[in-house]
Amino acid sequence: MAHYVNIGNLQVANALYQLVNESIIPGSGIEATNFWADMELFIDDFSPENRALLQQRDELQQKIDNWHSSHRADAFSPADYKAFLQDIGYLVATGDDFQIDTENVDSEIVLQPGPQLVVPVKNARFALNAANARWGSLYDALYGSNVISESDEADKVGGYNPIRGSKVIAFARNFLDQAAPLASGSHQNACGYSIQENNLIISLEDGTITPLAQTEKFIGYQGKTNSPRSILLKNNGLHIDLQINPETPIGKQDKAGINDLILEAAITTIQDFEDSVAAVDAEDKVVVYNNWLGLIKGDLSETFEKNGKMMTRVLQQDRQYTAANGEPISLHGRSLLFVRNVGHLMTNNAILDSHGNEVFEGLMDAAITGLISLHDINATNSLTNSRCGSIYVVKPKMHGPEEVAFTCRVFDRIEDMLAMPRNTFKVGIMDEERRTTVNLKECIRAAKSRIVFINTGFLDRTGDEIHTSMEAGPMVRKTLMKEETWMPAYEDWNVDIGLVCGLPGRAQIGKGMWAVPDQMAEMLEQKIGHPLAGANTAWVPSPTAAVLHAIHYHQVDVFQRQREIAKRAPAKLDDILSIPLLKYPSSLSAKDIQNELDNNTQGLLGYVVRWINEGIGCSTVPDIHNTGLMEDRATLRISSQHLANWLHHGICTKQQIMETLERMAGIVDLQNADDPMYQNMAPNFADSIAFQAACDLVFKGRQQPSGYTEPLLHSRRLELKAQRNKASLDTQ
Repeated sequence: MAHYVNIGNLQVANALYQLVNESIIPGSGIEATNFWADMELFIDDFSPENRALLQQRDELQQKIDNWHSSHRADAFSPADYKAFLQDIGYLVATGDDFQIDTENVDSEIVLQPGPQLVVPVKNARFALNAANARWGSLYDALYGSNVISESDEADKVGGYNPIRGSKVIAFARNFLDQAAPLASGSHQNACGYSIQENNLIISLEDGTITPLAQTEKFIGYQGKTNSPRSILLKNNGLHIDLQINPETPIGKQDKAGINDLILEAAITTIQDFEDSVAAVDAEDKVVVYNNWLGLIKGDLSETFEKNGKMMTRVLQQDRQYTAANGEPISLHGRSLLFVRNVGHLMTNNAILDSHGNEVFEGLMDAAITGLISLHDINATNSLTNSRCGSIYVVKPKMHGPEEVAFTCRVFDRIEDMLAMPRNTFKVGIMDEERRTTVNLKECIRAAKSRIVFINTGFLDRTGDEIHTSMEAGPMVRKTLMKEETWMPAYEDWNVDIGLVCGLPGRAQIGKGMWAVPDQMAEMLEQKIGHPLAGANTAWVPSPTAAVLHAIHYHQVDVFQRQREIAKRAPAKLDDILSIPLLKYPSSLSAKDIQNELDNNTQGLLGYVVRWINEGIGCSTVPDIHNTGLMEDRATLRISSQHLANWLHHGICTKQQIMETLERMAGIVDLQNADDPMYQNMAPNFADSIAFQAACDLVFKGRQQPSGYTEPLLHSRRLELKAQRNKASLDTQ
């Protein structure tokens, strides 16, 4: 139970009150009494509108459900359906073309296409790793992943393997030939690098001396001109740090003494309060706010044990070089940080309003993360995040332009509360809800002076697709969703609208996650599709993946690609409105149905059991084939909604699903047998709160707002925490 402090008409959890007053506010230039007085007025003013927007979601969904219930199968007319969506205000009128005018945006967003990490800020170690993933070792990423084959005695087990090392070096030299080719010859034959008359000169094995083909790609160096220990190159806006040390085991093996290539990798990182975090109460919110405070002030640290040794992780300093002309160069040492606040739906007991109700968590997040970020805006921190005086907030789960406009008004108010210039808050719009997709141009217009980011995300977007059209009929199998008409149209539409609205040079156009963190060779082969699709950023699951995905941005000039894409015929709204219905349900065999149930329930249980029992909101969860998949609530949303849809339309029965859940619970228990914190779900299913949460997500899935999983997960996690607290008290 949270203990509260009465502040005006607010009740603030004591732990949050102490964090704000004792750790966040000092040095911010804000008076605590003024902040809490403004907070009370802010909550009172914006809560009714927040509530009304949620009510509008429900009313629109009810109208769509009713329409589909009376227009099933042969009575379904796409033209009539589109007209209906316009009549009810789900589809809004599209205005004239315009260009966004966002100002004071950092170079990582406007000039540097590159990978983007998403990390649960609740885990300090992960948060630090992600912030520090701005720079990463290509040699380590290659050596430790399956990008380099283990054939021909190039295995990675045990100590350093020089055979594998030689393959890494060959790969890296080939990369250099692509990113910074020589005027003559190849980096493969380089035996020395030096700076002569302000130019980089490369000595080849045959005695040839050559500069780079594009001499401007040489930016600077560290060390002496005749024996530099670091060469700084730049291609397509991204830096490459070629490190030279012939005294190391790897440098000794290399003709030129190169011991690593350090790539500029995770240019931006989303520190997540939302889908990858299990934060259900004041206790949890204090942890995430405190970690965000440490990241912004620059003093976050985490001590942990690794390989039998204690290690402490802190934020990296900026990187210093000497330019070719002798002038100093300082490069940002950390990823530019966004914060992803919670959406409009959820409430949290960290603050109770003047009526004793839990406040909307998104309002609380906006105010407190903004207050924390004031340390960066006022330069009272030790390490800078934004050099342009901006706060970057990704706002998820907004439905349509009215909700985007509401978010912008929230930011207006907080800027006034905190004496910030107008448009200090920048917003990232996640195009992962259907009503946002079909109205994307007007969503961008509503935030045209704040927007710095749009993206697509298959899983959340599919979950909303299923829920919105729940009454239309049974959906295709989950694995076939990407083959349906709406999916490629949705992906292209996002880029097309972003280009028309002038995002290049002012904002990011993003694509979704690579969800298989151990399959880096496959990622390297496939994820180049994201920059080729015109995305100047895309999500990756780890710092290693960020380094490898950075290669794609050296291979593709994204801004040139965007200019080419702008000439194509744009994606069609009618295609996006095409519902992925199962055309011939009777063609599904009993085996097909059971396979789908097995797949969905296993993934659902594997994620939920960690969320409920351990408070882990994002982790690598083994799938039904024991392949580790990066899972968060988005993956859970599609699985639960798909099961609910098939149950509703009679493709399967409740008994079948329950039998499958119980059988798969046993398999998930076995997959987690090596986790000392793990609590089995089987065979005492009635006593397993995690198992009951999984059942809720399926059997109550149709009733959940927009098909979201948060309300049920939060309720069950709070139930488990209360149970544990009671047990702890009983033993005292």
